[in-house]
Amino acid sequence: MSNYYGRLVLKSRFETVEDQRIKILPSFDKNGYCQRCRQRAVCSLPDQEYFCTVCLKMGRNSSLNCFWHAEDIRGKKQESCLNWNGQLTRQQQKVSNEIIASINNKENRLIWAVTGAGKTEMIFPAIDHVIKKGGRVAVVSPRIDVILELAPRLRKAFSKLDLVLLYGDTPEEYHYTKLVLATTHQLLKFSQAFDLLIIDEVDSFPFHGDSMLESAALRAKKKIASTIYLTATPTKKLINDYRKKRLDASFLPLRFHQHLLPELTFSRIGDWRKQIIKNRLPRKLKIQIEKYQKSGQRFLLFVPKVSDLKNTLETIESFSKIKGLSVHAADPERKSKVQQMRDRKIQFLVTTTILERGITFPGIDVIILGADNQIFSVNAIVQIAGRVGRNKDRPSGLVLALIEEKTQVLIQASRQIRFMNEKGLKQLNNVQ
Repeated sequence: MSNYYGRLVLKSRFETVEDQRIKILPSFDKNGYCQRCRQRAVCSLPDQEYFCTVCLKMGRNSSLNCFWHAEDIRGKKQESCLNWNGQLTRQQQKVSNEIIASINNKENRLIWAVTGAGKTEMIFPAIDHVIKKGGRVAVVSPRIDVILELAPRLRKAFSKLDLVLLYGDTPEEYHYTKLVLATTHQLLKFSQAFDLLIIDEVDSFPFHGDSMLESAALRAKKKIASTIYLTATPTKKLINDYRKKRLDASFLPLRFHQHLLPELTFSRIGDWRKQIIKNRLPRKLKIQIEKYQKSGQRFLLFVPKVSDLKNTLETIESFSKIKGLSVHAADPERKSKVQQMRDRKIQFLVTTTILERGITFPGIDVIILGADNQIFSVNAIVQIAGRVGRNKDRPSGLVLALIEEKTQVLIQASRQIRFMNEKGLKQLNNVQ
């Protein structure tokens, strides 16, 4: 029975409900909108039946179906389930307290924190606060990489608590838990389930700008609940809501080790693709990789397109002995390759923007080849820069942008990093 609490479970409309607590909801409303994704795009079946083409990957919802749903029940109050021995900085503790205040007031809040600020640790007390009161919490992100990174940290911090991890090809079978970790797409299967919804990397694709997912996030919350938006690069809408006082915000411009963000270093290299096609690296890139070969320094090399990966990796391998791999979003070995980088079995990855956020490799440098390409937005550049200096043993490092020309996007990204660093300096100097 508990598996129906706060869920939209797809069933045949000809099945019979034996428990009166389960409500039967139609698969489509009277206007033809899918009741799971709220979209109106269907494909015909025989006998005037039809199915939704938008949320097909979540299981085919057709007019032959219905949804079984039961109201999520409020749990009993319980003891703390947080088993984390870390300590928040003074600034982190202030933000953590503000999150709990918003939850108590049933309000939403934006947490604008630089990459590496310790956002995950700051939400631990909030999760514990809600669950102690008998509530239910979902921590979600648009990116699978992010939730896979979060899973072991949450499981360790809440080792006394059952947690279910949900994404497209998750090996875990759904069961009712007080703490859910999932991709934002999985919210399509929930309705009025959560007292607290925490959306990490809220500005990230595919959540940002997707009305279907934004609607799913609203429906997944209970009628009286809070949403906490976590990001290092807020959307224009979130910033506008904050400026117009429609949304409270907390700022954390310092990283957990109390250092500032690394700033961008620019270097012009001309038409780099022509050189790589001829199996030659741009001179400045070659010099930098030769330094890494001698020092053993690990790094990420970002390129604009998937088609750039193979040629770039092969060109590096043709003159260097250092071991690396390439990876992109649709790479079937993506998880394995990322794990090899984590395990230090390789020295570098050549990657697309898929690794711009949510992934931590301690002590790395970053090179952005073709940083002036339009694929790299302001947010992407800031996030990529944030991969560097995330370890207290190496709180700084190189963010090298190799370009043909300095674009407005790069100028804005540099300004945003400096803006947060100025706020960080004021905090370090105790200037409010």
